[in-house]
Amino acid sequence: MATVSVHALNAGSLTIPEKFFVVPSDPDVKFTVPSLSFLVQHTTGSKTTRLVFDLGIRRDTSLYPDVLQAHIKSREPITTQPDVTASLAEGGLKPDDIDYVILSHVHYDHVGYPPDFPTSHFLIGPGAAALLSGNTTLNIGSHSHFEPDLLPSDRTTELPSPTTSSSSTSTHKWTPLPPFAHAIDFFNDASLFIVNAPGHLPGHINLLCRVSPDKYVYLAGDACHDVRLFTAEREIATWIDGDGRQCCIHADREQTKETLRVMRDAVEKGVEVVFAHDWAWEREARERGGFWPGRL
Repeated sequence: MATVSVHALNAGSLTIPEKFFVVPSDPDVKFTVPSLSFLVQHTTGSKTTRLVFDLGIRRDTSLYPDVLQAHIKSREPITTQPDVTASLAEGGLKPDDIDYVILSHVHYDHVGYPPDFPTSHFLIGPGAAALLSGNTTLNIGSHSHFEPDLLPSDRTTELPSPTTSSSSTSTHKWTPLPPFAHAIDFFNDASLFIVNAPGHLPGHINLLCRVSPDKYVYLAGDACHDVRLFTAEREIATWIDGDGRQCCIHADREQTKETLRVMRDAVEKGVEVVFAHDWAWEREARERGGFWPGRL
């Protein structure tokens, strides 16, 4: 039975005010949380294919556009070192060793600095390209600003929408994988699935990784930022910004809630769910040696 190895990577941290993420909340409470990346390795015979899921925070924040630099000031304290490239180096890997970079979505704290990976092929979820180009715009907060030149056009593939006919002719085909409605068997051996996980942002995708014959790890990106949403102890927050807009961390609040419901079903089947900003999971994983060159 085919499996993959999964290794957590340090990729920076940021500080988030509770009031923008959950209700009820304390307006004075903030949490410093990781922005996790993951190395996934798949070996067949003598060939090992390596991919990185998310690139975390850019090590030089001055390379973000001005509007994002202004937003980042509201997320201080921020750490940017070690970034994902330094974390890979701790286990002897270079960016050139990475075959694929899969982005859960294109928010600034997940895209890192793509030029660091000059030979990797980038995969993004359906709808992400329109965000980057500006053809889709979101008016939900200062965190949702996107860079049209973020990714190399000759090395980037946008996955097809799972609800259109193009998905049946694409190299990457969506099929049901209960409890998930749409998943892609990436290596065609049931070791790694890309899962459509709508709600947080157009193009939000997750990874379901078989790490042993009877164990799966689900890399959940930004399906939620506070595990109390996952446990249903809190609700998703909204707020009114200085321009009178109603804002939310999630582009589609109701779809996010449905995605979380499906993920709860997966947990009942024994799947370990990992969110990109779960500080408690990060601490526990570090204690059990889950960070590269260790493994989950």
